[in-house]
Amino acid sequence: MSQKYPGGIISKTAPVTVGPVNGEGGSAPGVWTLTQALELNKQGLWPKPVLPKELYAWGDNVNGQLGLGDSVLRSSPVQVGSLTTWNQLAMGSTFTLATKTDGTLWSWGSSNQGQLGLGDVVNLSSPVQVGALTTWYQVAGGAAFSIATKTDGTIWAWGYGGNGRLGLGDVVSRSSPVQVGALTTWYQVSGGEAFSLATKTDGTLWSWGLNSSGQLGLGDVVARSSPVQIGALTTWSKISAGKAFALAIKTDGTLWAWGYGYNGMLGLITTANRSSPVQVGALTTWYQVTTGRFHTIATTTTGALWSWGYNGFGILGQNDTVSRSSPVQVGALTTWYQVAAGGYHTLATKTDGTLWDWGYNQQGQLGLGNGGSSTSRSSPVQVGALTTWSRLAKMPLGKSSLALKTP
Repeated sequence: MSQKYPGGIISKTAPVTVGPVNGEGGSAPGVWTLTQALELNKQGLWPKPVLPKELYAWGDNVNGQLGLGDSVLRSSPVQVGSLTTWNQLAMGSTFTLATKTDGTLWSWGSSNQGQLGLGDVVNLSSPVQVGALTTWYQVAGGAAFSIATKTDGTIWAWGYGGNGRLGLGDVVSRSSPVQVGALTTWYQVSGGEAFSLATKTDGTLWSWGLNSSGQLGLGDVVARSSPVQIGALTTWSKISAGKAFALAIKTDGTLWAWGYGYNGMLGLITTANRSSPVQVGALTTWYQVTTGRFHTIATTTTGALWSWGYNGFGILGQNDTVSRSSPVQVGALTTWYQVAAGGYHTLATKTDGTLWDWGYNQQGQLGLGNGGSSTSRSSPVQVGALTTWSRLAKMPLGKSSLALKTP
């Protein structure tokens, strides 16, 4: 498996990297730019040292979704156990999924619809392994359902099956992982409130589940209970499903949106719904996009941070509460690295490894140690003084926060 960039071809046997960069690998001086290295790292093509990663959680904990063995709210980051082998993170509405570097899958929090994948509907306040497999690759959570891919390219789903959101051809709930079809070419998954998005290794884009606002991108509002391809393009790169809308980046760096247009969260200078992908502006430098309940956050290859959509509680980081229907840059800094949108708050890291957040804070989800007061922030505020934060959980519906950091 390899990929060509200016300067040559890089694969899993590429030159030894120099780093790390934000705890996520490094660059090969004189051969690759930092942007190329980071992009290849995200695709699993860039060789990198396996660095230890601790898991921290804070915010709402009513269902034990923080994994701290209780249901007590935390307003500052608290380490989940003592392990340093955590890898991928995702949060559903009130539950958490995570993989470890050994390929195992873990879950905790609410399980009223079997979304923890443990064969029952029992809530858990500490991480519990899902089965015994060591081949889990990526995880995503929605409203009471979970989806995940394995290293063999298969996709699996479990939890609430309403509206066909599991992609299993019916509306039946499952309390254990069930394979979606028989294909082994799935690559990336993202869960919305009641629908799912996925890409394949061939660059095609697929969707299923609830479609009342056109969030499946199929040109209609008809729900689907099995994966259906969106158009015929093979250039889809990164995806993010929000409450009832979606955004995606193509390999040419363009950004596309569809679904529910409330408060302009599609970035299309309108509040109208779209049932098919529509390009957001004309930029070709979009790098990462993440969707919350009603807002969108994105970065460009220059390290700039942009936001749009609903802005109650200041979740856009624009130092006000005015909603935006088009992308607006957050400040002038060009050192933003990773972003994650919560239900009504936002997290972001910078290239120096610092962690920042803003928005709603009634459950302490900003991690600022204010005892969970209702004080919101409308501009980015640094969380502590650490410079070792490396990865954030996608949490489009939640009031909690998760992040990994190197010890």
